[in-house]
Amino acid sequence: MSNYEHTIITRQDTSASQIKQIKEKYSDIIEKNSGNIVQTQDWGLMNLSYLIKKNKKGNYIHFKIKCEGSLIKELEKNEKLDKNLLRFLTVKVKKFDLKTNYFSKEEKTSEK
Repeated sequence: MSNYEHTIITRQDTSASQIKQIKEKYSDIIEKNSGNIVQTQDWGLMNLSYLIKKNKKGNYIHFKIKCEGSLIKELEKNEKLDKNLLRFLTVKVKKFDLKTNYFSKEEKTSEK
């Protein structure tokens, strides 16, 4: 099992209930495919560096996952079809930094 950090950017007009549904949807995919979510962080609405699909801002959701590489392919396949998402990024890391939450204005980190 490898360690991955996975970030999703949703559209700026996504409601709080839709963001919750998106987090639950991708958490379910991870858990059904024998992955383990170490931590989930909601970074909130932030400015984008450039326009993406006519959006100036995006809601960021960050997952820290322990899983096999095949799960990442499955996760990204589902994300390509999701109309609420602007971008996603997966980075393989050697170990997780669970203490620092770089983008949180208030501590909104939930650990599992």
